[in-house]
Amino acid sequence: MKKRLSAKQAIERIPDGAVIMCGGFLGCGTAHRLMDALAASQKKNLTIICNDAGLLEGPNGEAYYGVAKLIHNHQVSRLIATHIGLNAEAIEQMNAGTMRIDLLPQGSLAEMIRAGGAGLGGILIKTGVGTLVEEAKDYVVGRQTVDGADYLLMRPLKADVALLCGQQVDEEGNVWYEGSARNFNQVMATAADIVIVEAEQMVSVGEIRPENVQTFGILVDYIVDGRDDHG
Repeated sequence: MKKRLSAKQAIERIPDGAVIMCGGFLGCGTAHRLMDALAASQKKNLTIICNDAGLLEGPNGEAYYGVAKLIHNHQVSRLIATHIGLNAEAIEQMNAGTMRIDLLPQGSLAEMIRAGGAGLGGILIKTGVGTLVEEAKDYVVGRQTVDGADYLLMRPLKADVALLCGQQVDEEGNVWYEGSARNFNQVMATAADIVIVEAEQMVSVGEIRPENVQTFGILVDYIVDGRDDHG
């Protein structure tokens, strides 16, 4: 059985300055209880790898949805994402120089994370050839020509911690994601040293059909019950 932690206990395992992958797409599939606990912790100087900068207002009117609450708290020193246009505070901090933002094409980001999890040295991808993407030397090794076509050789991405959310999680950490909430969660589970999964619903081993397991328990270090109201 995987170790069960409260959201607060899980976040206590994350040091200042950590590189954190956060699943989700504009809050869909985001580990919201873990985001709340991380925001309350005041951990600082974080590098966040995620799809976006979250929303200033959630679907039910809640303030600072998803990673937006971390940005609002100025806990993020660097954000690696695919777009930030729906979070004006992220844009303000970028323009003020208080948060570095590195924007990558969405498919490239997903594949770079996959490469990190698979132990690959990088990926070749056409997206970004001849654009500003090619100038991002932290992520682009250079241009390669294969069979007459130009590609960018993109570096793999890894993290210290991944904060993920599954619809159903069993006691051994096997995860099923519902619909589009799978998004970046599944690939991020392979690319971090420590993987913490927030469960929308805890189930017994065997309740998730084997063919429906999308992240295997061997990849998961800790489980947080998303229904638990106790810290």
